[in-house]
This record gives sequence, C-alpha cells and structure tokens, in this order.
Amino acid sequence: MKSIATPFRDGSFHVREHDSNTLPSLHCKAMQFDLITIFPEFFVGPLDHGIVRRAKEAGIAQIHVQDLREFTKDRHRTVDDRPFGGGEGMVLKPEPLFEAVEKLLGQSVGDAGEKRALGTGTAIVLMSAAGRLFTQETVRRYAKLERLVLICGRYEGVDERVAEHLATEEICVGDYVLSGGELPAAIVVDAVTRLLPGALGNEASIENESFQDYKGMSRAARGVLLDFPHYTRPAEYRGWKVPEVLIGGNHAEVAKWRKQKALEKTRRNRPELQGENG
Repeated sequence: MKSIATPFRDGSFHVREHDSNTLPSLHCKAMQFDLITIFPEFFVGPLDHGIVRRAKEAGIAQIHVQDLREFTKDRHRTVDDRPFGGGEGMVLKPEPLFEAVEKLLGQSVGDAGEKRALGTGTAIVLMSAAGRLFTQETVRRYAKLERLVLICGRYEGVDERVAEHLATEEICVGDYVLSGGELPAAIVVDAVTRLLPGALGNEASIENESFQDYKGMSRAARGVLLDFPHYTRPAEYRGWKVPEVLIGGNHAEVAKWRKQKALEKTRRNRPELQGENG
C-alpha cells in the first residue's frame, strides 16, 4: 500500500492511497469531504489509517485538503488580521475563506445584496469552539449528505461573517478549546465515514454502539445509551473474572445483561443522556 499526498498547482492538497489490488466500489458516487486549512500536511497521517483509509481505497469517500493560503493576495500570504474593537489574538480574514469555498463548489455564495442557495446535499461547516455540540445525531445527518466542506479555524477566531453568511452551521467537538479546527475536522471525517454504506465490514457493528438505539430498547423508553461493557479472553485475569452470563451461551440472557449494563454505565458516566442530574 502506498500513501500519496499530492500538492496541485492551484494549491490544493490531495491525500489518497494507491493499491492495484483494490476492488472498485459498488457505490455510484462517493461522499466528498473538503477540508480548508492553513496546515494541509496535518491530515496526511490521521486520514491514512483504519476505516477512513479503506473507505478511500474503495471509493466510498473522497477527501480533498485545501491550503487556505493559496487564496491570499499579498506576498506574505496573510490569512489573519487584528480584531476590530481591540483585544488579544488575531482573527482569520473572510476573503480567503469565501473564495476557497466558492472555488471548491464552483459557484458564488453571493453577497449582502443576494445570497445564493446551496444544493440540499451540501453542508459548509465551521469548526468552532462557539458552535453547536457535535453528536451522533449530527453524524447520522451528515452521513446522508453528498458533500461536506469543513472550515478549520485558527488563532483567536474567525471573522463572524464566515459563520453568518458562508457556513451553514458551526460545530464544536466538546466543551473545551483547541489550538485549531484541524483535529476536530478529522474527528468529523472519521465519525461520518464509518456510517457510510459499505465503510464497515459488518454493518451490524453500529447497531448497539454508544448513542445508538439498542435492539429491543426504544430511545423513548430508555433515552440515549452508551455502549455496554465488552470482555475477551482470558476468562480470568489477575483474579478478575468475566461475568458468567457471557460465557454460558444463553443469548437471551446475554442481551438482557448487556441492556442492563448499558443503562447502568450511562447513568454512571453520562446521566444527562437519561434526563438525570449529574
């Protein structure tokens, strides 16, 4: 297997794998991910492994990394400037971000006089600590799209006109602040890719994961659940034994045990998912 990172003349940075033995995808059209960043090399490693790599090889997902600095106009390739009103840090300018997105989409998004509508299968997402929380429900919604454009913020923040008039939504991956949007964008790509049809070898793998609806247990009745505990061999390690119910071979009892333990773990680690106070 050979990983190829190709910088094109227009400034784009395409990450792909080549394998002469790869079978063609059964999908008519791959989902397109576009990542806009000032650090395109960041994505060479995180997107070269596991399910994401296999999805690219199979033609299920296409990932395009765009260097934002290619849309600057000065010799210093400046993408940021001081904030109006004063304050600490620098702010990403709107011009290169608007122009980068428009080039990728092949259309103008308009201006204050007339805003152009996007296709229903495309979302432009600004990765921002001030955004809505990224959840499994968001993942399921994104997995139904044809194209996802991810804007990676940096510095103190991004000009608000990007959030208001370019991005279709702002997303954060947790209640904490990171140095940039590249790592959150990689998280989004990974989470969404694994829900694309054909990305997982066994589609049943996602049925009883954390934040999914468990078989035989409705969300309305139980709320959102975390995953149940997992065990593997050896059956005993340093005196800690695998629960007997998992070894007995009674599948009905195993299913009952897993549902109960999932509920217990959810109430212990994420009680808010059950509508309880932490």
